[in-house]
Order: sequence, then structure tokens, then C-alpha cells
Amino acid sequence: MNKNDSPDAAARLGAEIREVRRARGLTLNALSAQLSCSTAYLSRIELGNARVSDPLLQEIGKVLHVDPAWFFPVQSGDGPLERHHIVRAENRRQLSDMYTRSEAEMGFRDELLSSTLSGQCYLILSRFAPGKGAPAEPLEGFVFEGEQHAIVITGEVELRLGDELIVLRAGDSFSYPSMIAHRFRNRTDEEATMVWAMSPVRISW
Repeated sequence: MNKNDSPDAAARLGAEIREVRRARGLTLNALSAQLSCSTAYLSRIELGNARVSDPLLQEIGKVLHVDPAWFFPVQSGDGPLERHHIVRAENRRQLSDMYTRSEAEMGFRDELLSSTLSGQCYLILSRFAPGKGAPAEPLEGFVFEGEQHAIVITGEVELRLGDELIVLRAGDSFSYPSMIAHRFRNRTDEEATMVWAMSPVRISW
């Protein structure tokens, strides 16, 4: 694919594939077993040392449940560091379409604020549409290893943390280990937004 012909582009693409694979909880062997390439070749791709053909990228996207176009974010700026590390508002990548649960079930839609999924944590923007995340019967809270930190930017969100119901309003923030069962919902008639820092990277809900 001509978008990853340069060494820098190939390295970035390989890193993105690696991070999505890890976030899916797949090993190199597990992913390559579902592809028409060997584990060794897939490893070279992730290291940026091998070119990814269009058909192979389609295979990778299908197994990882990712539109291949997602791996090629729009980058703008005058310098290489700006293009690599800065995400302009209009160039944010969607995350919700990659989740294993639907937006209706989750109750919010996420956008990636970080320039990449690599690293020890990542930053996201959640948008809670009016009345979303409020099922007739409370659903079980999410529990997984890691930690979550966030601040409410606009609106009002109800947090169910363990056995407690907590109302969060604009300016309120929180931190907690994500092994505590948690669930969010917006019961108002206005959109609510939150910015999160989460660790580790996780896209399989």
C-alpha cells in the first residue's frame, strides 16, 4: 500500500497494528493463525520492516474488527514532530466502531484524543447523547484491570461505582481502579462530554 511505503510510515502502521492487536488480547501467533502470513512476517510488519499489501491489510482489519482506513490518520502541520504527535480536532479517530459492544449498549461514543494507541495510557473524549446509557434495567458494571481518570466537560453524568450512585457535573473529576464495577449514563435531555485518561489501552469492552 503506497501509504506505508516510506520507512516512517511503515513503522507507524506496524506500531498501530501491534497496539490494536494487544488491545484485543491477541498474541502474534493467534493473529497470524487467522491470516495468510507467518508469525515471523507479521512480526516484521509490526516492527516496520516489512510492507503490508492491500489484501493482507484487509485481512488484518477483518480479524481485528478495524476499518483498514483507521490505521491512516490525517496528519497536518509544518514539522515532522507536529505531524506525528499533534491531533487536530477535525482529525480525531473514532474508537466506538472498534468496540465489541455497540454504542447503544455502552451509552456513549468515543473519539481518540491521543495521536496513537501505543504507550502506557491513552486519552479519549466520550460523548453521551441525551438519554443514552439509561436501560430499563441496570446492566452489570464493567470490571477490568487498570485505572481510569476523567473530568466532565459538559452536561451531567450518573456514575454507578460499586454500590453507589454518584452524579457528576461539569468540572467534576475522578480517579479509580477499574476493578471496581462501574457504569455511566446520561439521564438528562442534553449531551454530556467527558475526557478520559485510561491505562492500559483497551478497546475490547
